Amino acid sequence: MRARQRLENILYHNIIPFWYRVVDRESGGYNLNHGIDGQSLGKGSKMVVTQARMLWYFSMLYREGLAGKEALEAAEHGFEFFCSKMMDKEHGGFFWEIDASGRVTKDFKHLYGQAFALFGISQYAIATGSKEAGNLARELFELLERIAHDSEHGGYLEFFTRDWRPLRDAPSPVGPAGSKTMNTHLHMMEALAAYLELSRDERAAHRLAELVLVMVDAVVERSSGACIDLHDIAWKPVPIGGGYRVSYGHNLEALWLVADSCKLLEVPPRLLSKYFRAVYDYCSKFGFDEEKGGVYESGSLGGPADKLEKVWWVQAESLVAMLYMYSLYRENRYLRDFEKQLDWIEKYQVDWYRGDWFEVVLPNEKPAGGKAHIWKGAYHNGRSMVKCIKLIDELIKT
Repeated sequence: MRARQRLENILYHNIIPFWYRVVDRESGGYNLNHGIDGQSLGKGSKMVVTQARMLWYFSMLYREGLAGKEALEAAEHGFEFFCSKMMDKEHGGFFWEIDASGRVTKDFKHLYGQAFALFGISQYAIATGSKEAGNLARELFELLERIAHDSEHGGYLEFFTRDWRPLRDAPSPVGPAGSKTMNTHLHMMEALAAYLELSRDERAAHRLAELVLVMVDAVVERSSGACIDLHDIAWKPVPIGGGYRVSYGHNLEALWLVADSCKLLEVPPRLLSKYFRAVYDYCSKFGFDEEKGGVYESGSLGGPADKLEKVWWVQAESLVAMLYMYSLYRENRYLRDFEKQLDWIEKYQVDWYRGDWFEVVLPNEKPAGGKAHIWKGAYHNGRSMVKCIKLIDELIKT
């Protein structure tokens, strides 16, 4: 498939060269504070989510043989910072955010951040064979099992004080305090898959299976096939502004992460065909720009997209979902969607001149946003290119 060469071109010539610049040799970790042209905007704060994502990214490059010594050193650099600055040695887990000087500015614990910590550390341990990282991943898994898992309703509580008391009346970075979100549980599922690959811990397998059920049942609105993000503790959907919102990117990202989790659990993904097709068809109907390509950000449940920006991570995750659907069912409509999506990414989302992808492409096709910040790293688009190349290789073999 010619698409493989196009994906490699984006990965090797657009994504990989850009991200070495964020390695912070002065203060440690990764300094993610770059403008739309990739220019440094000075020292910025460091959040657990993107520090862990970048640790995962450099570890993945090294593990997959896509980059050598430079990626390994970048991963080792990030892991050392993660352990020395972001880890709470008194209460366990990882702080949400520190400032440029290394001072903790947000000491609460959110499952979203802890999930990415488990994800990044597990990948680093697999890539390097580090016993220290393996032990740290196990300790974090045990901590979340003991404190955050909800044995009554399934899934996890999400928001805690520094010393792990549940928070219900404070501003939360992901969903209102006291809620359960599809978004957080989606990434906890991904983290558990990485930890299971590392540890082969039977308890992690049970918990991963539980979160697959959350994704294919608890968050799915049955009459439409769309997944709703916000829920109460018992998984009752919670409206926002009088209605329910659908994030096409999270719906499509969940689709292929569920399929990967099934494979890891040795369950045929095709058993969930009704889920895969329903979610995909909903997003295709309301979220996909049939004329130009690209996937919109979000819309109200049952209605057309009303946030028409094309955000970099949505494009990346949608591309994987489209190719995954083709690999599962070999139906040409999925391949057509994939090719149109790749066309959009190459033409509008990729910044061929200054590196990496534009954060947002507005409805008038003008780019906006920054290249790197506490919510934007190399995780989504780097992972997307690597995953799609692997899927194509699997298709060629069969």
